[in-house]
Amino acid sequence: MGSRSSMSTIDNPSVLYVTLGCAKNEVDTDRMRALLLEDGFGEADTVEDADAIIINTCSFLASATSESIETTLELADNVAAGVRSRPIVMCGCVPSRYGDELKGELPEVSAFVRADEEDGIVRVVRNVLGMGEPPMQDVCGQALRTIEGTSAYVKISDGCDRFCSFCAIPYIRGAYYSRPADEIVAEVHRLMEGGVREIVLIGQDTGIWGSDFKPRRTLSDLLRLVAEEVRPYGGWVRVLYLQPEGMTDELIATIRDTKEVLPYIDIPIQHCCEGILSRMNRSGSIEELRALFDRLRSEIPGMVLRTTGMAGFPGETDEEAEELASFIAEQEFDYTSVFAYSPEEGTAAAEMADQIDEDVKLERTQRLIDIAEAMGFAATARHVGERVKVIVDGVEQGERGPELIGHAWFQAPDSDGAIHIEEGEATVGDIVSCDLVDSFCYELIGVMVEDGDDL
Repeated sequence: MGSRSSMSTIDNPSVLYVTLGCAKNEVDTDRMRALLLEDGFGEADTVEDADAIIINTCSFLASATSESIETTLELADNVAAGVRSRPIVMCGCVPSRYGDELKGELPEVSAFVRADEEDGIVRVVRNVLGMGEPPMQDVCGQALRTIEGTSAYVKISDGCDRFCSFCAIPYIRGAYYSRPADEIVAEVHRLMEGGVREIVLIGQDTGIWGSDFKPRRTLSDLLRLVAEEVRPYGGWVRVLYLQPEGMTDELIATIRDTKEVLPYIDIPIQHCCEGILSRMNRSGSIEELRALFDRLRSEIPGMVLRTTGMAGFPGETDEEAEELASFIAEQEFDYTSVFAYSPEEGTAAAEMADQIDEDVKLERTQRLIDIAEAMGFAATARHVGERVKVIVDGVEQGERGPELIGHAWFQAPDSDGAIHIEEGEATVGDIVSCDLVDSFCYELIGVMVEDGDDL
């Protein structure tokens, strides 16, 4: 698909945004959207209404790369069937990972934009539409967001220096770097002013935020700053993607003692066996992880724990697979994401000789999923009988008519289930009190009550 002629004239061009992958990609798409809106572009809801299409891709796993390419080709089919040409711009992880190889493989795409080039998206889209050079934009330090809703993800860092043997992120996103605190706080302020009531801090490795600054700073410093920013709005702060080594005494105390910071801790362990963790180029052992989780539960009463487990890593024995399953059952995590190991091109683990048979990987993965769901459903059910604050996220059509949909402090938005409120009046963004009266899977039924108590 070629670019439009330089003589093309488009009034109020609109862009369709398609985002794949994790919340970090959602943030990147939102920043590109903000830059294009600032330049006068509109936003389209369908291919038919778009003048250009931006697809922000994921390449964390081979399956995610395949999905990104398949979705791009589906969009290209829609474009080919349309009335007018709509250039496709591929952004994010796939171009970052595969670079110039893509130009010959995907002629349907008009332009490829690496993750570290996305602040130049206005020039790219103008070019593929033949619109000429944009006015100068100074985006350094700006908290550019367009998000509407009650919860917002805020990136505090990017890149990764860990080089886990199964993970391609360091090759895709580059070296770890922390965003300056003043940029983050400015973005949080704008979001709270716009009606957001929950800030979710994310990054490849949030626990080491500030370690690359001179003088060195810590995630605890940042959490206290963000807490001060959300306090006047009655807001919440949640932090995701903490590595076990990142749970310092200072951070544990900050989560425990700062009211606005939710006692919800997301620690992806991947495995619990020391031998497997070592082959993953990660540290730890079952004894160290058990001691950490015991400490967190004793020092932060009522804390909610989320984790991630990986099945079928090269060399994993039946005994090690059983040990991971037993550990997840023993710890009774509130939420557990489970992945089958995927050999990623360019990673050390993909070259290991003792790859696990696919049928065995799938069997081990399903066993972990079954345990994770049993533990998670039980953890959700334990909240029945509680009175909680609920952020109203939207309205859906239920079996008995419209119902409010929201989430409580122990539910990360778009990840952990929701609370369904069948009766009562509220608008999106309101924080209401609910008695939790029933549960199903990860979902809860709430009854709205009058209660002026704080969180």
